[in-house]
Amino acid sequence: VQLQASGGGTVQAGGSLRLSCAASARIFQDYAMGWFRQTPGKERAFVASISGTGRSTYYSASVKGRFTISRDNSKSTVYLQMNSLGPEDTAVYFCAASIRGLATALRAWSHQGSAYDYWGQGTQVTVSS
Repeated sequence: VQLQASGGGTVQAGGSLRLSCAASARIFQDYAMGWFRQTPGKERAFVASISGTGRSTYYSASVKGRFTISRDNSKSTVYLQMNSLGPEDTAVYFCAASIRGLATALRAWSHQGSAYDYWGQGTQVTVSS
């Protein structure tokens, strides 16, 4: 499975961006998807996840209420709508795919990077104050 993230850029504080991640998976619904982010010198941090059907989602406390993860299985694409961005959201954002697509208890495992089998290349998001 290959993942291609896009949509990053520079935005002013309070603005919005939408990230996309296109997957080459033959049966995209088999995969749960996640977004992570990383800043220099820090470990990759969980942002959000979504089950294979899209019915279940999970967010980190730092983005809940501001970010929305969604997916379009007909396009094999997952999205991350980011609103009310602040300088603390500046990072490289990565999408990831886990074969646990049918698992709905996302809270139990989807925040762990080790649970994902495939990773995209990352897209830079910069929020200026």
